[in-house]
Amino acid sequence: MELKTLTKLYRVSHGSEKARIAWKLIKEAAKHSNHEPYWDFLKEAFGVKMEEVKDALRFLEEMGELQVKRSVDGKRLYVSTLKDIRENPVRLDRWLSISRKPQER
Repeated sequence: MELKTLTKLYRVSHGSEKARIAWKLIKEAAKHSNHEPYWDFLKEAFGVKMEEVKDALRFLEEMGELQVKRSVDGKRLYVSTLKDIRENPVRLDRWLSISRKPQER
């Protein structure tokens, strides 16, 4: 599905549907994370604003489904997080499934 369509669906959806669409949006955006400058590329190629992708990343982080990388000074590294999702999708999915399971003692 096209990025612009996914951003529109993300804005109007609610609850678990919003999380599902946010994942689709993030995975689609991650496919293009090797282009520099990234945010300008998204805007020119797809008409998607930086705030729309960042909002989806923050939403998934608040839901506990994703952890956005942070720099030493605490700033969020959105593009680095997207690159990691693109390069290691299996590892990320495994990490998410492990982190959702209750820990046994």
